[in-house]
Amino acid sequence: MVKLVIMRKIIHIDMDCYFAAVEMRDNPALANIPIAIAGRSARSVVSTCNYLAREYGVRSAMSVTQALKLCPHLELVPGRMSVYKEVSDQIRKIFSRYTDLVEPLSLDEAYLDVTDCPLYQGSATLIAEKIRFDIFKELNLTASAGVAPNKFLAKIASDEHKPNGQCVVTPDTVADFVETMPLKKIPGVGPKTLEKLQGQGLYTCADVRASSIEAMANIMGKFGPVIYTRSFGEDTRNVEPSRIRKSLAIETTLSEDINKEQLHGCLDVIENLLPKFYQRLEKISDLDIVRQGIKIKFSDFSQTTVEQKNGCFDVTLIKPLLEQALKRGEGKKIRLIGLTLGFEPHKKNDEQINQLSLCL
Repeated sequence: MVKLVIMRKIIHIDMDCYFAAVEMRDNPALANIPIAIAGRSARSVVSTCNYLAREYGVRSAMSVTQALKLCPHLELVPGRMSVYKEVSDQIRKIFSRYTDLVEPLSLDEAYLDVTDCPLYQGSATLIAEKIRFDIFKELNLTASAGVAPNKFLAKIASDEHKPNGQCVVTPDTVADFVETMPLKKIPGVGPKTLEKLQGQGLYTCADVRASSIEAMANIMGKFGPVIYTRSFGEDTRNVEPSRIRKSLAIETTLSEDINKEQLHGCLDVIENLLPKFYQRLEKISDLDIVRQGIKIKFSDFSQTTVEQKNGCFDVTLIKPLLEQALKRGEGKKIRLIGLTLGFEPHKKNDEQINQLSLCL
C-alpha cells in the first residue's frame, strides 16, 4: 500500500519589535530614537525595544539599569497592554481572510496553515507577501514571515530576514537549509542544553545527523529524538487553532546544589529568573491567572510544587511559597528551582489586563 504524503504550506508571521512598533506608530516623536517598553523602577525589565536600541546592545528581558548603562539616552515608554491586545485582534482578522487554521503563539506571532487556501494560485509565498502588505497598509506596522513545509522550519525562517523580510524554504531546499544550522536555533535548546550538546561535540544539525536517534536519546533523554528529527528539518505537528495554554513555567538547574538552609540563595536564583518570566507573561496577557507556585527539584531528583490560588503574579508570595517547598525536602539539597502560573482559558477584559500590569 502506498502512503500518501500531503505537503503542507505553513507560514509563521512575526511582528517586528511589536510593542515598540505600536508606540512609534502612535507617537512619531519616538520613531527615530532608541526606545524600550519598560517601567522606571529599579526592578523593571525591558519588555521589548526598537532596532535603534538594539544597536546599543539593549535586549528584551534586560534590566532597565543595564539598558540605561548601554544606552544612556534610551527613552523608557510605559506599556499599553490593552492597545497591544486590540491591535493583535486586528492582525488576526487579517489572517482569517486567508485561512481558519491560525495558531497564535502570543500577541505578536502566529502559525498559519494555508495548504488549502486557493488565493494567489495557492502560492504560500504570495499569500505571505499579501498578509504582510495588508498589515502594513491597514495598521502601519511591519511583519516578517517564514514560509516552509512545517512549523519548525517556518519559525526559523521568519527570523532570517528581519525586520520586514520574508524567507521561503521549499521542500527541495530543506536539507541545505538545516545542514549548517547551529543547534541553538532549535526551539527548546537553551544555554544549558546547548552546553551539554557541545560537550558531546555537537554544534550543528549536520553533527546530529551523523549521530543516531538512540545516541541522542542517551545524551538528552526525551528531547534527544526531537533534536534528531529537527536536524533533518522534520516536524509533524499540526497548526492547532484551538490550543489553549493552561500554564506558564520557567526553571533553572543549578550549577551546584544549594543547601536547604540557604533561603536567600534560592531567592537570588528566582530573582535572576524574573526578567525572562515577565517577558513570557506579557506575551500571554489575555489569560486569567488563577494560581501561582514554586517548583523545587531536590538532589535525589524528587520534586515538589507548592501552589496558591491568586488572581495575578504577586512577587510577595514567592518567599512563603519557597519556604513551604523547602520544608518538604526534609534537609535535601536543591538542584532546580522554578516559577509556575496556572491559567483559566477565558479572555480578559481591558480592566483585568490593566490589573495584571499593576500586579507585575
